[in-house]
Amino acid sequence: MIDLPVGLPAELVPLSWLLGVWEGSGVIDYKIGEERVTREFGQRVSFSHDGLPHLNYTSYAWLFPEEEGGEPEPLATESGYWRLARPFGEGDPGPGLLPAEGASRYTTADEVETLRNADDGFDIEVSIVHPGGVLELYLGQVKGPRIDLATDAVVRSSGAKEYAAATRLYGLVDAHLLWAWDVSALGQDLRTHASARLAKAE
Repeated sequence: MIDLPVGLPAELVPLSWLLGVWEGSGVIDYKIGEERVTREFGQRVSFSHDGLPHLNYTSYAWLFPEEEGGEPEPLATESGYWRLARPFGEGDPGPGLLPAEGASRYTTADEVETLRNADDGFDIEVSIVHPGGVLELYLGQVKGPRIDLATDAVVRSSGAKEYAAATRLYGLVDAHLLWAWDVSALGQDLRTHASARLAKAE
C-alpha cells in the first residue's frame, strides 16, 4: 500500500510510488567497440514534489573501489522533472514566472482519469539534465508500478561527449525500485548500459 502525502496534486497520483529517497547499487556494463566497461556503483535517488504537478528528481552515483580499502569515487549526478504529458493551459503558471490565470483542469481523480491512454496507462514526459552538457527529453508511459521511457530529443553543448539516444525502464518490485538504462553513445548503437536495485531509505 502506498501512503499519499498531504497536498499531493491529483496529477501525481499515478507517479506517487516513486516518491521518497532510494538507495542501492548497480552495475555498469557497456561495450565500446571491442572493449567492455564493467563496474559496480552505488546510487541515491530522490523523488519529491513542491505542490506543483510534477516530481522533482535528483540522482547521485559513485563507483565502488576496485581494491579493498579504497575510497568510493564520485561518478555522476543528474536532475530533472517528471510529469504526466498534457497540454498546459491558463490554469498552469508560466512561461517564466507568469502566474496561472485560472484553476487547473486536473484537480480531482476523475479529471486525471481523462488523461488515461488507450493502453490503460498515462503518457508522461521526463526531462533530465546532466552537468556534462547533456539534456534529455523522454516520452513514455506509466502503467501501475512500471515506467517505460525513450528519448524524444537529446541536446548537447559543444563540449559534451557524444550521446545520441536512450531508453529507461523503472519498476517497483518487492518494495524495491529497479531500473535499467540503455544508451547510444560514443558512436555505438543503442545497447545495454547500466541497471540498479534501490531500496527506500529510512
